[in-house]
Amino acid sequence: MKNERPLLRPLELLAPARDIEVARAAILHGADAVYIGAPRFGARSMAAVSVHDIGRACDLAHHYDARVYATVNTLIGDDELSDVERMIHELWQAGVDALIVQDLSLLRLDLPPIALHASTQCDIRTPEKAAWLEALGFTQLVLARELSLREIAAVRAATAVPLEAFVHGALCVCYSGRCSMSYMANGRSANRGECAQMCRLPYDLVDCNGNILEKSRYLLSLRDLRLDDFVPALIQAGVTSFKIEGRLKDVGYVKNVVAHYRDVLDTYIAANSDTVCRSSFGSVERNFMPAVSRSFNRGSTTYFIDREHRRSPLPLSVACLESPKSHGERVGVVKQVASGRVRIVAETRLRAGDGICFMPGDGTQHGFRVNRVGADGVIFPYGMRVAPEPGTVLYRSRDKQMDDVLSGNTASRRIKVSLSLGIDANNRPMLDCEDERGCHVTVCADDFIAPEARSDQGERQCRDLGVTDERYLVRCVSPCGARFVPASVLTRLRREGLVAIEEQWGAMRHRLQPGVEHLEARCPSAAPVSSDNVANRLAEQVYRDHGVSDITPAIEVQHGKPVYDKTRAELPLPVMTTRYCILRELGHCRAGNAPWGDPLYLVHGRRRYRLHFNCARCEMEVLNYE
Repeated sequence: MKNERPLLRPLELLAPARDIEVARAAILHGADAVYIGAPRFGARSMAAVSVHDIGRACDLAHHYDARVYATVNTLIGDDELSDVERMIHELWQAGVDALIVQDLSLLRLDLPPIALHASTQCDIRTPEKAAWLEALGFTQLVLARELSLREIAAVRAATAVPLEAFVHGALCVCYSGRCSMSYMANGRSANRGECAQMCRLPYDLVDCNGNILEKSRYLLSLRDLRLDDFVPALIQAGVTSFKIEGRLKDVGYVKNVVAHYRDVLDTYIAANSDTVCRSSFGSVERNFMPAVSRSFNRGSTTYFIDREHRRSPLPLSVACLESPKSHGERVGVVKQVASGRVRIVAETRLRAGDGICFMPGDGTQHGFRVNRVGADGVIFPYGMRVAPEPGTVLYRSRDKQMDDVLSGNTASRRIKVSLSLGIDANNRPMLDCEDERGCHVTVCADDFIAPEARSDQGERQCRDLGVTDERYLVRCVSPCGARFVPASVLTRLRREGLVAIEEQWGAMRHRLQPGVEHLEARCPSAAPVSSDNVANRLAEQVYRDHGVSDITPAIEVQHGKPVYDKTRAELPLPVMTTRYCILRELGHCRAGNAPWGDPLYLVHGRRRYRLHFNCARCEMEVLNYE
C-alpha cells in the first residue's frame, strides 16, 4: 500500500535537537530527521535528553515519517559498556530509528535491530575508509567536513549506503575525531563530548627566534560553514542527507536555518521530481521568511567544497581571525561619532533593541545595543563602552525583530488527507479516507440512516468535513449530496477515519534496518594509532577481527599523557591535524612565497604548540610542545 517513492532518491534534511522543544521546532519547520543527544552514561560524558523526551520526539517525527537519530558518538570505557548496551535497548523501545556512533565497540554489544550510522568522528575522508565502515554494517556515513566535491564523488563510487554531509554551522578546525588538544591541555576530551574549544582562543604566532609575527589573534577559529549554493552539486556528487550543525543552538536558530534549507531542497526537488523526492511527508506552512545571515554566525565559508575549482592557494576566507563570536550580518559603515551618537552609512534597516558589534583591529570585539534610530543613519546607542572609529564596519549580532518573530509559533506541518463521503446500500453514511503517506481506510456510521438531502446541503457537508487541525490538512473531494448527514455524524466519521488512518500508518511504517558486518573485510589501516580512538576491549576486538594486530590505544585510556609520537620520534605528538593552514590564511603559503623561519609556534599563556606543515598533503599539524 505504500507509495512508489523508493524508486526515487529520497533527500533528507537532518537538523540538530538539543532538547525536545528544539526537536519539535525542527520537525515542524520541515526537517526529515533530527539528531538528538543520548542520555548520560559514565561519570564524565556530556549528553542531552532523557529517554522519555526522546520517545516524545519519536512520536511526533514518525507521524510525518521523519526519523530520530540518537547520538552515541563518544568513546566508551570498558566499565561503561554494559550501561551503554542497556541505554540503547531503552532508546530502541522509545522508537529511535538509528544511532550515530564513533566507538566500534557497539558492533560487539548485544543490541536490538537498530541501524548504526558512522559519525563524522570516525574521520571518513577516503573511499577506502568509507568502504570499510560500510562493510562493518554501518548503513549511513557522515563524511568529514573537509571533503571537496570530487572527493565526495570518489567516496560515492566506492560505497552504496547513503552519504551524509554537513551543509551549515560551526566547523571544527581539526579533522573530527582526531583532536586531542583539549584533552592534553586540561583533560577534557573532545571524543567524550567535553571539548574545551581550544580553537576559539587567541594565540600569538611566534617564529624560531622568538619574534611575534601575529599578536593575540584567533588563528585557529574558523568561520561557519554555509553550503546552500552547493546543494545541487552535493546531490550530484552523491550526498542524500544534508546535516545542519547545532551544538548548543537555540530554538530560533534551528527554526530559521531549517526553514532556509527546506526551501533550498524543495526547490531542487520540484525541478528534479523524476529522480529525487523528500524522505518524509507533511505540508509546512510558515509565517516568516528565513534568512540565515540574521541568526548566529561567525561569517561564512564554503571551506574546501570547491577546492578543485579554485586557484592555489585558496582565497583567504576560511578563518575569522578577529573574533570567535557571532557577528551576524553586516549593516553599515561608521561615518561619524559625536555626542554619544553614531552616524552610519546604513546598508540595511536597524531597529531599537538590535545588538551591534564591531572589531576595531586590536584583536577584540566590542558592541552596544541600539536604543533608538534617528533620521539620516543616526543611531543612539546604549551601553557603548568603546566608540567605533569612522570607517569601521558594523555588524548586527542580535536581530531584535527576527528574534521576536522566531520566539512565537512560526510553523505548522500537516499530513494531506482526502475525504470522500458516500452512502452504502443501506443508506448509511461511509467516509473514504486517503492520505499522502499511502494510507487508505473506510469508516461507516452503522447507527444512522441518512434521509433525503436538500439541494443546498452538499456544500455544507463538504465544508464540515474539510476542517483542518494541527496534524492534518483535510480536503473533501466528494460530498454526498443525495442524502443528508448531520454535522455531528460527519464529525464522528471524520474523527474515526483519522484515528483509523493513524493506526494503519503505525502498522505500515517500517523502521530502518541494521546492516550486516562482513568479517572478511580488511581494515585499510594496518596499524591504528592513538587517533583512531580504540578505547575499550570490544573496539580492539573489532580491529583484530578485521586483520589488525598492532593497535595503539586512544590517548584517553593511556596511562599519563604521551608527548611524542612513537612512529616519528623526532616530532612531538600531534594534538590536531587539519586541512586548514595558518600560512595560507595569512598569505604566506610556501607555494610561491618566502617562508617564515621554522619552527613556528602558537602561544597562549603558558601553553606553547609547535606547528608542522605537510605541504605535500596540504595539511597542518599542531604539536604538543610546552
